[in-house]
Amino acid sequence: MNDKLKTGIIGCGKVAAIHAAALKTITKSAFTAVCSRDEKKSKEYAARYGVNAYTNVTEMVTKEGLDMVIICTPHPAHRASAIEALRAGANVLIEKPLASSLADCDAMLSTAKETGKQIAIISQRRFYSPCIRLKKAIDSGKIGKPALGTVFMFGWRNEAYYESDPWRGTWKGEGGGVLVNQAPHQLDLLQWFMGSEIEEIYGIWKNMNHPYIEVEDTALAILKFKNGGVGNIIVSNSQKPGIYGKVHIHGDNGASVGVQTDGGAMFIAGMTSILEPPVNDLWTIPGEENKLKDWIKEDSDFFNSVNPMEYFHMLQIEDFINALIEGRKPMVSGEEGRVTVEIFTAIYRSQRDGKAVKFPLMPEYDRLDYDGRI
Repeated sequence: MNDKLKTGIIGCGKVAAIHAAALKTITKSAFTAVCSRDEKKSKEYAARYGVNAYTNVTEMVTKEGLDMVIICTPHPAHRASAIEALRAGANVLIEKPLASSLADCDAMLSTAKETGKQIAIISQRRFYSPCIRLKKAIDSGKIGKPALGTVFMFGWRNEAYYESDPWRGTWKGEGGGVLVNQAPHQLDLLQWFMGSEIEEIYGIWKNMNHPYIEVEDTALAILKFKNGGVGNIIVSNSQKPGIYGKVHIHGDNGASVGVQTDGGAMFIAGMTSILEPPVNDLWTIPGEENKLKDWIKEDSDFFNSVNPMEYFHMLQIEDFINALIEGRKPMVSGEEGRVTVEIFTAIYRSQRDGKAVKFPLMPEYDRLDYDGRI
């Protein structure tokens, strides 16, 4: 493969602007084209970034000879776009989540295998310095074996947010609420940090204070991991104006490490900026407790020196491009993206069935309740 790849974007909504800026910046990317079913949007984006406009994925990939595309469509549309792009000859990077259903995940992963192409998922918070530091500490055994992992994400989404796009807040258009749209980053970090396959999940969800949407705004879960660890998830879009997102890991030797990935009002692509830098907010490893203050300053200074809405996406897109050139797996594979979909699917099914859900999960082709959402 060439050392510079021809790249494109499918879907010209709000988050696409972040990816377009990254593709224009990365030296190994030759940003070439955009595609949207809405011809007007496609042409507007194409004019803005000096690329070619399309309304058909296959035509864009084949005519331009694209090596990779980034999919920025609403979640339920990921499957069709990804499969079409893969079969046309492009590798695919998808904005989180991988899909809103396991059936869609499996169809995309199967097509990637059949075509010999790579498929990966955006989870740019893995590239935050405090997240990398935390993962290295766990992998080096500094907390012993991960024994307890927790996710706390308290944010807010108002009515204007849900009215900003017609698909938001609907089962059919978004696939879910806080679990599907806002929490995937933290869910991904939890399973990455714990370093073990999940054994089972018991979960519940509800809509606390958003009567104008169909989907959940709050969810809780208890997890059992195959390595003996346990976990707890509490995520919600019902706290004004938003408090924080945290992932903490406690080891069996008594030491704990954690990261606050988000602080204050949560970032909304194309609508708001990131208010607070991500920092390690918990660190009790013997001999390293006093390093926390310096790390917070170091990470905050760096975070404030870049455009965080674009920089960390750029790092992950660059990793995907390098993986294609080098013939290796990207840092966050499509299979790992499926794990996040398994987690929120298990919570939906657990509420429906009133019991813990065993892993691994398979698609339910014989039911019409969309994994218990409706």
